[in-house]
Amino acid sequence: MSRPKLEIIEIAKGAIRLEGTAPIAAQNAICLDSGAFSCHFAAMNPDVKICGLTTADAVDRAVARGATHIGFIFFAKSPRNIGADAAGDLADRVRGKVKIVAVTVDADDEELDDIVHMLRPDILQLHGHETPERILHIKALYGLPVMKVFSVKDAGDLDRVDSYIGVADRFLFDTKAPKGADLPGGNGISFDWKVMASLDASVDYMLSGGLNKDNVACALASTRASGIDISSGVESAPGIKDLGMIDAFFDAVAAAKAKGAKGAKA
Repeated sequence: MSRPKLEIIEIAKGAIRLEGTAPIAAQNAICLDSGAFSCHFAAMNPDVKICGLTTADAVDRAVARGATHIGFIFFAKSPRNIGADAAGDLADRVRGKVKIVAVTVDADDEELDDIVHMLRPDILQLHGHETPERILHIKALYGLPVMKVFSVKDAGDLDRVDSYIGVADRFLFDTKAPKGADLPGGNGISFDWKVMASLDASVDYMLSGGLNKDNVACALASTRASGIDISSGVESAPGIKDLGMIDAFFDAVAAAKAKGAKGAKA
């Protein structure tokens, strides 16, 4: 089902005017900041990816609660790092029910060979400095779709996306890691989502970076993201998924979807 694309084109005197519509009260929007930004009551049926899974209990709970994607991280410095054989065993529990995502950082062909063989992922997520040429090589080698990750601090960080359009199958935008950080993602920090308004509307992407039960509704309302990705926001400690926090996050997503559907009909 296609999602309506509504752009805020004026915010004044407590009202919002969407292109092709009459003004509506600001309080009827799900999330409103002082600046103008895209408000998509839709993305109200977003893909939800729980990333950095390492245990059977967490995999089972994520899928039971409605995850559309689950991610396994293959990066030695990450507290969520997992071996390809162990990830394959966990993926087998839910294979066919969700999309299995292998998350790598500048992995070479030898490492990818092992991951693809053992995990049998549906999607390869590339979180490093992979060039468009490298992505085309990987896609040709494995015949799998690629989700390319970009780290974002400000609108200028989106400039590189253009050369990947038509190469990567989907994008994921995460918060740029603090200087000196060991991890390119999973740091539990959000960026200013309003910068996503400058991105070409045709770009299909997931949003990541500091998402949790308290801000996911705002994240969905203030971007065109067709999916959300969470890892540290459902952890009690780095790398330790908390089943109660997973439940709370999906409860918040459900509440945002219900509020968004109500707002779209208003």
